[in-house]
Amino acid sequence: MNHQQLAKDILSLVGGEENVGSVTHCYTRLRFNLKNNDLADKEKIESLDGVIRVQIQSGQFQVVIGNEVGKVYKEIEKQGNFDSGESDNSHAVQEQKKGNIIGRFFEVIASIFTPIIPAIAGAGLVKGILGLVTTLEWAPADSDIVAVLNIVADAVFYFLPFFLAVSAARKFKTNEFIALALAGGLMYPTLIEGAKAIAEGGAEGMALFGIPLPFINYSSTVIPIIISVWLLSYVYKWVDAIMPSAVRIIFTPTIVLLIMIPFELVAIGPLGSYLGIGLADGITWLFEHAGILAGGILGATRPLLVIVGMHYGLMPIAIQNIAVLGFDYLVPVFLMANMGQAAAALAVFMKTKNKDLKTIAASSTVSAFLGITEPAMYGVNLRLKKPFIAALIGSGIGGAFITGFGVTASAFVLPGLTSLPVFSGPKFIYLIIGLIITIAVTMVLTFVLGFKDMESKNEKKEVKETPAVKDEQQPATKETAVNSPLEGNIIPLQEVSDPTFAEGLLGKGIAVEPDKGEVIAPFNGSIESLFPTRHAIGLRSEQGLELLIHIGLDTVNLEGKYFEAHVEQGQAVKQGDVLITFDIEKIKSAGYPTVTPVIVTNSADYQDVLANDQTGQIKQDEWLLKAVKE
Repeated sequence: MNHQQLAKDILSLVGGEENVGSVTHCYTRLRFNLKNNDLADKEKIESLDGVIRVQIQSGQFQVVIGNEVGKVYKEIEKQGNFDSGESDNSHAVQEQKKGNIIGRFFEVIASIFTPIIPAIAGAGLVKGILGLVTTLEWAPADSDIVAVLNIVADAVFYFLPFFLAVSAARKFKTNEFIALALAGGLMYPTLIEGAKAIAEGGAEGMALFGIPLPFINYSSTVIPIIISVWLLSYVYKWVDAIMPSAVRIIFTPTIVLLIMIPFELVAIGPLGSYLGIGLADGITWLFEHAGILAGGILGATRPLLVIVGMHYGLMPIAIQNIAVLGFDYLVPVFLMANMGQAAAALAVFMKTKNKDLKTIAASSTVSAFLGITEPAMYGVNLRLKKPFIAALIGSGIGGAFITGFGVTASAFVLPGLTSLPVFSGPKFIYLIIGLIITIAVTMVLTFVLGFKDMESKNEKKEVKETPAVKDEQQPATKETAVNSPLEGNIIPLQEVSDPTFAEGLLGKGIAVEPDKGEVIAPFNGSIESLFPTRHAIGLRSEQGLELLIHIGLDTVNLEGKYFEAHVEQGQAVKQGDVLITFDIEKIKSAGYPTVTPVIVTNSADYQDVLANDQTGQIKQDEWLLKAVKE
């Protein structure tokens, strides 16, 4: 591979130096923030010798190269004059892009909401449980247990502006604590109590220099705080730039607060609130006047939105509906879409004769019924195509049915079977019927349409009978064993949500969902590469096997935070040596999956790479992969 020429060709085909806002790289791919993605010739880049795949994820134009990415990146740095990585104003570069406005909007919304999904989902489920408790009269409505459950269920949604303030500040790269102060301005008791008094007919708003400052209850609102923090990112930068350095630490936040909170209360807040109310009213009108059509279209297309990452853009609409109206039409349809994917995977499990596919279908069916559909979509349904089509049709019919009967949700939840209590009420029976319709239609269509089954590999059956062995016991010319570098649960590579890994573009392998934040050497060998952010490491065994261990997905964005390396590049290691330690909980809290692909990057040098086909837990002293030569 000619790294210099490849870098030159890529730079030219992404639209030239003038179209590149910034560029960085992780262990396998170049990550461009382009001013206009439309100027990049994706097909020509993908056809270049040395390029494995081109994809757009999280607003980035990503060129997957593999092990040689570092060398290509260095050549790009030499040939272009632009920032390496996202600077503090990288979001401004994104805002200047022309075209693809909708995609960028959904990317921003997804980035803001993804980190707070666990809190929202947990509180929503408690809300559903609370509804079940009161509906079935398991406890008196005025009892202490109901009061406590109300606190647990409402706390996140009531103080939602605070959660969004932190997440939005991280997205727009501005001061998180000033952003929290803006949320505090919106949630100040004077406004909350004033809004309540107005509703009771006993108060009026205030005025600031003659400009009306209305009393509005901003609890549970979404739009006002996001707009406020976005504007803050520019105001803070402007004030900080003109402030003398000697007094900057004191007077920059003072001036920013004096500008932003009054402007937020007289302009941004009311505008955002009215926009949210209008959006909620519009959704209500649509579902009340064209419910069957709207539910059918949304049910059938939501899985497509998941594929392109736009499904998060509907989340604030659903939350806003619940805050304004007390109910939402979208979440029940989301549930139908998820159950369609689960049903298709279940049908594949029942129909396939391939042992490996049956295992993948079984595990992904369970996760899809619980509301996590990506493993079923990417690992089974999309892979086989026709089951995915059956799922779209089934969820479309189910969505049309439930909206026709006006089924709504009383809280926002991750749509799975565990969220059913949220839908309890007089129309709950129609939701159950809709679920039955969705599952039945999808499964029948999957059986009728059929799919091309995969052939099982005889080699895997033989491997299952082979006892666990240490690497040094294997003949170098026949078979090389790779023990698991992590302790956790085995996940088939096809179920990893990143298509670069799932489709085996970097090589054959497997993934592990770790429950212990430690990576050890899986064999005797050497450290071939250690990425500066310590989220990925490349090793070479004494027999010549090259292995990539990539801790988490998109964790390069953490810039080394929560990772600690215990080895250096070029260092020789023995099997069992600790290579990297990492904080699983903090990585997850930052919004990143910790599923770790383990890839044989020189798979082409072997007749086959066999993965351990057991399910469930694997320990660090058990074999994970075996590379077989003729």
